[in-house]
Amino acid sequence: MGEPLLARLIADGPPSLWEWFARNWDTGRAGSVKDLLGDHLVMSLVPIVAGLVLALPLGLASARWRWLYQPTAGVFNVVYALPSLPVFMLLISVTGLSKTTVIIPLTFYAIAVLLPAVVDGLGSVPDHVRQSAVAMGFTPLRRLVQVELPIAVPVVLAGLRVVAVSSISLVSVGALIGQGGLGMLFTRAYQNPFLPPVIVGIVLIVALALVADGLLVLAQRLLTPWVRARRAS
Repeated sequence: MGEPLLARLIADGPPSLWEWFARNWDTGRAGSVKDLLGDHLVMSLVPIVAGLVLALPLGLASARWRWLYQPTAGVFNVVYALPSLPVFMLLISVTGLSKTTVIIPLTFYAIAVLLPAVVDGLGSVPDHVRQSAVAMGFTPLRRLVQVELPIAVPVVLAGLRVVAVSSISLVSVGALIGQGGLGMLFTRAYQNPFLPPVIVGIVLIVALALVADGLLVLAQRLLTPWVRARRAS
């Protein structure tokens, strides 16, 4: 009778990495890997998109009125320098223990990176190109949309790639307030020392960052076909 019991205890030992992943991918309850991955995507993608939407008009205004750039960039640089965890804790009294508490600081961090990227991108447009557009009768709006922004795309997307990777990584810090997406796997492993959740969390976060970076590289190639043509020639 002792041998079957011993065999059962061995069989019921700690699961392997793949077994743990298969069991916890979709448990039908909150906290499954599938749900945490979805939460992580939301809390990382919203700041990226919101940061770009807000940084574009701020960057355009700063490029148009240069005196506005330094104070605006200074404010966002100060915000960027703030540690994320204390900012999360300050926001809890306003937004509670919700995804918004993580999304708001990450959006400000995104603007801090994207604002200089937009200004530098617009500044990279040669003067003779602008003058040629004016000579061809382009209105300021048409010149911006059809000439200046396309030339600025590589610089802006370079900043966006930094924002995407950093946002995907920083979301996991929110696990300390119960809203960390895949970062919740790290706290789970800390509370009950077990390696598979840590490995799964790291692998999925790195995979998300690589996929996001790859999509932005592809977007740059599609939006700037003349760059490939220039290299081919």
